[in-house]
Amino acid sequence: MKYVVVGTSHAGYEVIETLLKEDSEAQIEVFESGDKPSFLSCGIQSYLENVSPSLDSLHYATTTSYEKQGVNIHVNTTVVDLDTDNKTITVEHDGTKEDVSYDKLFLSPGGSAVKPPITGIDDYNNVFFMRGREWADKIKQRMPHAKKAVVVGGGYIGIEAAEAFAKAGIETKIIDVAERILSTYLDPEFTNILEQNSKQHQLEFIGGESVKEITGNDNGDVTTVITDKGEYQADTVLFAVGVAPATSWLKDKIDLGTKGIITIDHHQQTSAPDVYAGGDATMVPFAPIEEDRYIALATNSRRQGVTAALNMVGKSATMPRVSGTSGLQLFDYKFGQTGVHGTEADNYDGHLGQQYVEERIRPKFMQDDTTVHMKIIFDKDSHRILGGQVMSTEDVTQAINTLSVAISAGFTLEQLAVQDFFFQPDYDRPWHYLNVLAQQALGQSYGSDQMLF
Repeated sequence: MKYVVVGTSHAGYEVIETLLKEDSEAQIEVFESGDKPSFLSCGIQSYLENVSPSLDSLHYATTTSYEKQGVNIHVNTTVVDLDTDNKTITVEHDGTKEDVSYDKLFLSPGGSAVKPPITGIDDYNNVFFMRGREWADKIKQRMPHAKKAVVVGGGYIGIEAAEAFAKAGIETKIIDVAERILSTYLDPEFTNILEQNSKQHQLEFIGGESVKEITGNDNGDVTTVITDKGEYQADTVLFAVGVAPATSWLKDKIDLGTKGIITIDHHQQTSAPDVYAGGDATMVPFAPIEEDRYIALATNSRRQGVTAALNMVGKSATMPRVSGTSGLQLFDYKFGQTGVHGTEADNYDGHLGQQYVEERIRPKFMQDDTTVHMKIIFDKDSHRILGGQVMSTEDVTQAINTLSVAISAGFTLEQLAVQDFFFQPDYDRPWHYLNVLAQQALGQSYGSDQMLF
């Protein structure tokens, strides 16, 4: 069987590794537009902060490692066309095009950084985009020379870059059209704390403003970011305002949805026979609510890759429903989130309940006042758990994985309220904080230990 894989990030990588395990006679042809395969974009912050020693350390596979596995890897090669009738793709390398046949095809075209229609965005030096290996290197080379930076975009990617800048002693501002930082990931109870904490680390968030123009000096260097409400000096500007599926070449070849997202079923099958897809250009089945959502996470892509590969070799596999579970750190706080958010109440088909709780993690006799900030989202009628968020200066982010499991298992508040968790004073209290969160949502508490614990 001849398998062709387009793209070597998380989904493509997982397809390749699964095909190698499942089909000992597989002939695998892989095409990557970059000069090196399988770049780990979520490791860019570690590179900017000198944790990772080099960009090369952020690859989970190389041309050599693929070749040793018997995979025919083609780098610096762009796939520009697809003929589903004749089962061929057209690839371009060094200005030369050729057709490549396939028995089974997997598409993981990924996405490209969104470039908003802003006056001056292409006219000045030191304007960057947080996407991929090449841009990561440009940003790193710029950092020692930057004094004032503006990051446009307050999502995960934007705050990773902004934190790295601030830690390097660069005066940094984040500007976002949303009123809150991380507004699509965390509810206000959490983002209010993060914004205040960021100020203490010389990172300022400016919300509710839309960037309209970038200006510069006679040397061609950027100097000012102009929004609909103000002007901000900057010698370095970084855009992190989202990713657009890189699927324009697939128009009229296979079915595409809104914004060029590839239409797939839960077996990763596209509208064309023997053509599968996954990664940042696709949607995933959502666990809390029976719908598909666009959630571009490496974890989702890996699961999609395994699902697609198993179906490509003739087995039957279905993409598991996921809750979009993720976590990150911003200065002193570590946080995680999963499932539905409290901000979705107006769009929820039912009655959405939510409970926010701040709780001491350990008993009082441990002389430790560390607090966990928690929120649980649930259906008011059935009490079924739909989402949650946790945050603390201590790393309690694994608790969000517990809530993710609870969502997938169909847990109710009543079940979580009495769920068995171990107790040891170094770690928690007799009633674990997740027990307390569910109990509070139910308007009750068991064996109150506020006096001694």
